[in-house]
Amino acid sequence: MIVKKAVITAAGRRQRTLPLQTLIDRDGTEKSVLSILIEEVLAAGIDEIAVVVRPRDEQAYAQVAGDHVRRLVFVHQPEPLGHGHAVYCARGFAGSDAFLHLVGDHLYVSANAQRCAQALVAMAQAQECAISAVQPTRESLLPYYGAVGGRRVSGAAGLYEIDTVIEKPTPTQAEQRLIVPGLRAGYYLCFFGMHVLTPTVMSILDAQIAAGAPADHPERGFTLSAALVELAQREKYLALELAGSRYDVGVKYGLLTAQLALALTGDDREEVLARLLELLAQRELNR
Repeated sequence: MIVKKAVITAAGRRQRTLPLQTLIDRDGTEKSVLSILIEEVLAAGIDEIAVVVRPRDEQAYAQVAGDHVRRLVFVHQPEPLGHGHAVYCARGFAGSDAFLHLVGDHLYVSANAQRCAQALVAMAQAQECAISAVQPTRESLLPYYGAVGGRRVSGAAGLYEIDTVIEKPTPTQAEQRLIVPGLRAGYYLCFFGMHVLTPTVMSILDAQIAAGAPADHPERGFTLSAALVELAQREKYLALELAGSRYDVGVKYGLLTAQLALALTGDDREEVLARLLELLAQRELNR
């Protein structure tokens, strides 16, 4: 299995303007969130990229993509019918190929030289199956993420065979169905916002969308998690705990936190640390 395409979703109600925001990247240059995501994809050896946007938003996205715009195909999601529906809108672009999927309101910071998407794609190609990036996440953050349960793959650090997927589980649901041996108490494997998906996912989404909106949580529309539940029953589906962190720029102080993460792992780390210390010292003087 070779992964040569990527889909970035950015059409959600809360999500539309977030990829247009500007941050200082690790190399010290000013970039849009979208440009940083595109560079994450390119580092994985992928240069065919679809961006799922609302109609009439493509011009704004093209402007902030800069020189990367020639690599992009814009796909419309006419109505915000959920994350799964947004992915499904790119079915014509994906065709019969496996593809890397990133959400447009997350940034990813690797803990080593290998970028997060690069590591995920390499593992997917080695295992020849769908694979989702996950991160151990404390219980208090469960309302923000989908989560998985499963068992460790023997002899492979940070790799899990998925048997359960729950979208934004309650703590009770997580305790009953998502305990993974070896994780710290109170922590669960939550989605990282990055997946390598097979064409089977599009087939599942096609059937779910044809069947109509889900009755349990119609306000969420068609979730990707619901499709991944069925994927785990149909074929080999793994989770990989990456050596890195994901930052949701859509939550309160999300952009600030993401900016700090980029700065503290980038070329200007010492300068940023010095300025932070100055701010803290000034605050203490003014108390």
